Amino acid sequence: MKISFSASKQIRPLLHIPSTCTQLLRHGPPKEKVVVVMGATGAGKSRLSIDLATSFSAEIINSDKMQVYQGLEIATNKITDEELRGVPHHLLGVIDPESDFSAANFRAMASISLQSILSRRQLPIIVGGSNSFVEALVDVNFQSRYDCCFLWVDVAMPVLHSFVSDRVDKMVERGMVDEVRAFFRSDADYSRGIRRAIGVPELDEFFRVESSCDEETRARVLAEAIDAIKMNTSRLACRQLEKIHRLRNIRDWRMHRLDATEVFRKRSGEAEAAWESMVARTAEAVVSRFLYDSEPAVYGCVMAMRSGARPLMAATAS
Repeated sequence: MKISFSASKQIRPLLHIPSTCTQLLRHGPPKEKVVVVMGATGAGKSRLSIDLATSFSAEIINSDKMQVYQGLEIATNKITDEELRGVPHHLLGVIDPESDFSAANFRAMASISLQSILSRRQLPIIVGGSNSFVEALVDVNFQSRYDCCFLWVDVAMPVLHSFVSDRVDKMVERGMVDEVRAFFRSDADYSRGIRRAIGVPELDEFFRVESSCDEETRARVLAEAIDAIKMNTSRLACRQLEKIHRLRNIRDWRMHRLDATEVFRKRSGEAEAAWESMVARTAEAVVSRFLYDSEPAVYGCVMAMRSGARPLMAATAS
């Protein structure tokens, strides 16, 4: 008997991939979330970052080019231990005051801090007035890896200039002159390190003549130095605002503007209430939407947030 065997055609089962999974594969895994708080000097960036960090599970990366240095806590308006409210800070008062710290240095160190914060499942909040540092960090490659929420604390310039002037007077009362005197050198290079900070070059002439002139001259030179500090701080605020407008209008950074002008026009309890209602709560709502405003999509045993939110990060904001 002749037996004929016919080769059977192997049929592979079709692998069905839900459209939602196809979308996830196409776009890749959700990006990690990063909040960036910007604004001119004195606008309330540090205060807002602390408010957010205590409302969400967050740590803060300082991006102020003078506050990264050790020393001159008053002159650089460094946040106090009490104001920190236990929130972990990175790159705050850690660099030798005699060394230079460039935007490239910041980018390298901030990237390390960023990964450290994310590894603990915390929200990184980058805050500071040095927009050149922020721009160096948040380049195209950065935004391809991270989802950024930009918060801009804005105050009308005439109002902010008045506040800055009053703040300088308070810094002098707190001992800024004696603090800066400790950094005075007759051969100092004011283009390097912490001596670039506003308040240090302006007081140079006063320190040179204070021991060799009469009281009237000494008071006049000091007053001129303080006026110069106020003027240069106001000029810094204008430059910072111009840079923010450039980043928003030319670099196309999508920013959530928080107008804090009315806060600065009020006093005591009214100012506190205005900050809470106009700035803090609004910012918390923006960040909450940024992190959580979507339903989780479940793919088998894998859960991803359609907005890219990280489900293990718990929010405590009301």
